[in-house]
Amino acid sequence: MKITAAVTREKGKVSFETVELAEPKANEVLVKMVACGICHTDIAVIEQFLPVQFPYVAGHEGVGIIEKVGSGVVGLKVGDRVGMSFPSCGECDNCKDSKPYACEDNFTMLFGGNYRDSTKRMKGEDGADIGIMFGQGSFATYAIADQSNTVKIDVDNDEDLSNLCSLGCGIQTGAGSVLNRMQPRPGTSIAIFGCGNVGLGGIMAAKIAGCSTIIAVHGRRGRDEALEAGATHVIHGRNEDVTARIKEITGGKGVNYALESAGVPDMVSTMLDCMAREGTAVLVSVTGPATIPVELERQIMNPSVTVTGAVEGCSNPKVFIPELVRFYKEGRLPIKKLNKIYDFKDLEKALHDCHEGTVIKPILKF
Repeated sequence: MKITAAVTREKGKVSFETVELAEPKANEVLVKMVACGICHTDIAVIEQFLPVQFPYVAGHEGVGIIEKVGSGVVGLKVGDRVGMSFPSCGECDNCKDSKPYACEDNFTMLFGGNYRDSTKRMKGEDGADIGIMFGQGSFATYAIADQSNTVKIDVDNDEDLSNLCSLGCGIQTGAGSVLNRMQPRPGTSIAIFGCGNVGLGGIMAAKIAGCSTIIAVHGRRGRDEALEAGATHVIHGRNEDVTARIKEITGGKGVNYALESAGVPDMVSTMLDCMAREGTAVLVSVTGPATIPVELERQIMNPSVTVTGAVEGCSNPKVFIPELVRFYKEGRLPIKKLNKIYDFKDLEKALHDCHEGTVIKPILKF
């Protein structure tokens, strides 16, 4: 079938093209797109900070309505409202252990441009294959996804569905890093470094978990959003002594947990200086190659601090996304106020605004 897709053929450039999308295979679904979130990872792909092979269609926070299902699809049907999340191979030990975020073929599955069977479904007018991001390529009017990374979203209307785009990646990453990786005890303290979509998801999750001290470290924006999301304290990361302020807020002890989502390498060392003994620090941001100054004995070994990474919030989307939908319905995940809606045709402006940080979560509407 003929669809419209935003195709990147050279670094930094996106153009709308009419492309051919094949039929879904046995374990796949065809989704008519309703909306798609824009994440900084999309920009990293388009700008080649993350190396992909062009031509390529980005977009990895797609939501829509199923129009066709393959013969082997179970639990999804035509007419279902769904969200698409990250793919995994389904065959490695971690996938079989219900840890798809730790898939041994992680990078290839996310950015290699293929589906689970190592083939593509999209062709340009020249007949050449076009790669897709995260096994979906949702910067397009239709997308094909495997049933394994397609999740039914239990909402009654397209407006709510659109507002839940970021459950596929951004909010899932921030909230999951707190609820799945850290699993903080009620009454503990946490610092969130970076108040974009991921960081704000982490703040909301910290409030859900019952953290009593939630400190948000923001940049040029994010202060008000952090307070609305549940932060008890805010610190301007550029204008204040972050370590001193966090120690002051916590009575000199430091925080029990911390999430680094700012994408600023030097902030990692600052974060470690803010940790309490037996604290856990989680890194989720994407940066280029970086040398991070860390004093292993003083910052990690002596205080017994755990430093760990988290991909996609250490979540199993089939399990975790429905939990996030429930929190949204209960009013405990107020992500709607983070979103700004753009027409699909205004993709370039949405990408620009995302890169410049003038909007927290751009949402493309089809």
